[in-house]
Amino acid sequence: MEVLEKEIPGVCVVVPKVFRDARGWFVETYNAARYKAAGIMADFVQDNESRSMRGVVRGLHWQAGPHAQAKLVRVLRGAVWDVAVDIRRGSPTFGRYVAERLTAENARQFYIPRGFAHGFAVLEDDTVFAYKCDNLYCPTAERGLRFDDPALGIPWPDLGVPPILSEKDTHHPGLAEIEPWSADE
Repeated sequence: MEVLEKEIPGVCVVVPKVFRDARGWFVETYNAARYKAAGIMADFVQDNESRSMRGVVRGLHWQAGPHAQAKLVRVLRGAVWDVAVDIRRGSPTFGRYVAERLTAENARQFYIPRGFAHGFAVLEDDTVFAYKCDNLYCPTAERGLRFDDPALGIPWPDLGVPPILSEKDTHHPGLAEIEPWSADE
């Protein structure tokens, strides 16, 4: 596998080795020892999966305080444009984002450390998105950031349809209104 560092330290893309032949393909999607050797130190304890149609935007979300989660995300079917926004208190890159196009075909994985808001825009119908988390989900610790806040400057792709959001995601505050994430909470 290859690990590509992104513009914000700690955020990276994992490009696993895909073995393709006439039968199809094989890929090792996770090996704790290899990931730790590559600097991804998270001990994953929960796996999640979602299925969405083109135009869905999920996020931007994070877990507060001791319930914070690092995530390792990938697409099993279809394609997304995945985004991580630095919301760490005092970070020199606070409010900056990193984005990556993830597809079933490219098999790339996006590692998002604790202290980042995360979300994605679904680019194809019937997309299946999977992610590992290093902490269990806690409903009372869930937080959100408005995905289209102009202060973030995220160039979301043209989805061909108006963004489809959950009711909860339509009411998230902008960057100026959130309480920045802190490991000390």
